[in-house]
Amino acid sequence: MEDLKIKNMVKNRHLAKSIHDAGWGAFRRMLTYKCNRNGGKLVKVKPHFTSQDCSNCHHRVKKSLSVRTHVCKHCGTVLDRDHNAAINIEKVGLNQLGLTPTA
Repeated sequence: MEDLKIKNMVKNRHLAKSIHDAGWGAFRRMLTYKCNRNGGKLVKVKPHFTSQDCSNCHHRVKKSLSVRTHVCKHCGTVLDRDHNAAINIEKVGLNQLGLTPTA
């Protein structure tokens, strides 16, 4: 998971209510507990550029937060922004554990 700094994110008055309502801190604690309980490990990944780096060719595609689709002009990859970020987070997390993706 991304190691988001919740305390810093709630300083944005447009996002603060949604972030508090979502209970991100509680979710992270529960996820850590479940991972530890079941013999897994929760890996925290730095959130820098996870949705801007192309998950296919690693080219950085700058975009504002309002842009929800990742379109890489370098390799032609088109994905939902969150899907692209999830692939990048998975790759970095597995790399931190010394593993490689199976698919």
